[in-house]
Amino acid sequence: MKPVKVIVLMLILILSFPLKAAGLGVSLDYIQGEGDVQGVKLAAQYHTDWLSRLSEHLHLYFETSANFWEFGANNRYDSNLVLSLSPVIQYPLFTLGEQEVLAELGIGIALLDDTTFAGKDVSTHYQFEDRLGLLTRFGSRDEHSVTLRYFHYSNAGLDSPNPGLDFVALSYAYRFR
Repeated sequence: MKPVKVIVLMLILILSFPLKAAGLGVSLDYIQGEGDVQGVKLAAQYHTDWLSRLSEHLHLYFETSANFWEFGANNRYDSNLVLSLSPVIQYPLFTLGEQEVLAELGIGIALLDDTTFAGKDVSTHYQFEDRLGLLTRFGSRDEHSVTLRYFHYSNAGLDSPNPGLDFVALSYAYRFR
């Protein structure tokens, strides 16, 4: 499926939900991987207060996303479509001026369209998606956020080879409140 069709389909699905419903959000990431790998990620988020019982500082959301990765030029072009689902925990680290800076971490699952990408054989379509990030929220109700993330995709040694794929992403998110 072409990336434009995937993005349009995801937008239709996301926009078909009652957006003002508590806890819903969307995000768009620019992804840079090893070498010439670049991509985009479109995600829907569901924010919960489940962890607030443990600590008022803990925040949990679930993210489902469609990623489209590209590698190389016309003569060595490669692409991959990735669908993922991840629980993500956020925790405040410090305040910089008036902006709170939070850490986020998550381990989820991903389904890769192709097991060979950018010259690497990752052996399985099913991968784990690990993430670490730093973010800040802004807006009158903290409805906007910008996040810098590191992603690692791996099959956790369940099959060989397992070279893993590494990415850095810059994300903008909007939470409907």
